[in-house]
Amino acid sequence: MGSSKFPLRYGIILLTFVCTFVCYIERVGFSIAYTIAADAADINQTSKGMILSTFYYGYACSQVPGGWAAQKIGGRLVLLFSFVLWSLTCALVPLDPNRVTVLVIARLLVGVAQGFIFPSIHTVLAQWVPPHERSRSVSLTTSGMYFGAAAGMLVLPSLVKFKGPQSVFVAEAALGASWSLLWLKYSSDPLRSEHPKATAAGFGESLLPIKGSQKTKVENGGHSIRTPKIPWKKIILSLPVWAIVVNNFTFHYALYVLMNWLPTYFELGLQLSLQEMGSSKMMPYFNMFLFSNIGGVIADHLVTRRILSITRTRKLLNTVGFMVASFALIVLPYFRTSGGVVFCSSIALGFLALGRAGFAVNHMDIAPRYAGIVMGVSNTAGTLAGIVGVDLTGRLLEAAKTAQLDLTSPDSWKAVFLIPGMLCIFSSFIFLLFSTGERVFD
Repeated sequence: MGSSKFPLRYGIILLTFVCTFVCYIERVGFSIAYTIAADAADINQTSKGMILSTFYYGYACSQVPGGWAAQKIGGRLVLLFSFVLWSLTCALVPLDPNRVTVLVIARLLVGVAQGFIFPSIHTVLAQWVPPHERSRSVSLTTSGMYFGAAAGMLVLPSLVKFKGPQSVFVAEAALGASWSLLWLKYSSDPLRSEHPKATAAGFGESLLPIKGSQKTKVENGGHSIRTPKIPWKKIILSLPVWAIVVNNFTFHYALYVLMNWLPTYFELGLQLSLQEMGSSKMMPYFNMFLFSNIGGVIADHLVTRRILSITRTRKLLNTVGFMVASFALIVLPYFRTSGGVVFCSSIALGFLALGRAGFAVNHMDIAPRYAGIVMGVSNTAGTLAGIVGVDLTGRLLEAAKTAQLDLTSPDSWKAVFLIPGMLCIFSSFIFLLFSTGERVFD
């Protein structure tokens, strides 16, 4: 994987893409398999909701610890550990909807394990990827999420139909184990860069954790190596960090509301069957995959050709993405055909993905050494947004029913899509005011 024609960092980026692809197949796969098994066992909706949401509580709790572990131990090893842990859990836990305690513990464990993944990925990419390649590298890596979600929704229902719900767990465990073996064989920490500007640019071996052998050299009179302390207070009080956090919250609020409630809007709001829609319902996720990579290529082109500074590039793409998405979200409930809703949701999710070339890459701009930690902080907000948004949407719809509004009426759904739409506008202004592409943390 490491030749002059194919640099090793490209292999690392490709493996991180496959990593996020497999992770989202697991998330979608559990939802599909458990829902079918629970319906067959006549499990009530409250119990189903508890099991489905348990993952996110574990996921939220491990984001910041994941960033800390990646900083101290190294993102490469933490990433491998997390994949092995959730893969073993999928392989060993039986999918029995009546064994609620077992499933709660299993989903918490998978959530905690996967919570280490994105902070570790950002730590690895900060070590390997030079600044002028960061936008498209992060965009390609994160686009694996959307490609995995789309692939899972298309393929896994058929697997359940022919092999049963437990087969999804087996397939996910096999995918996780296969990726772990590939990562173990082909990944490595970056060698000491021969480029004299690597350290100043914020990538390379200088960002790796200090190893015991290096400390021994210092003790024996060798050159001085200072183990950096994590500037927690500076991170928490940093306005550029909060600009990232706010936009991460908004992105995931909109994403999780659409992922979880758009099928309900099709079936109850438009009286359409998802089965009759075929593959068209997956277009929003394919659009996210495309726009995520388009945003990365545009951003790196603007930076490399010095058309815009890093700061202006991040602000431009973030603002365009979130403002267009806000308009699409606000007008979505007024579309009364499947084609119109698919088009509108595709625009919303596609431009949200485009906006990731702004806020989602900014971790490595402002804090290359602490990218995993900043990612952990912002992704905690993103996970909490999913919990809040999905629950609040259910309450809004229940309130509409209590007010004797028909769920087929656009009025019942206005607030559902208006909230993420307005959050997009608010977040884009916060990013314009407080974000920067300059290095803030040494």
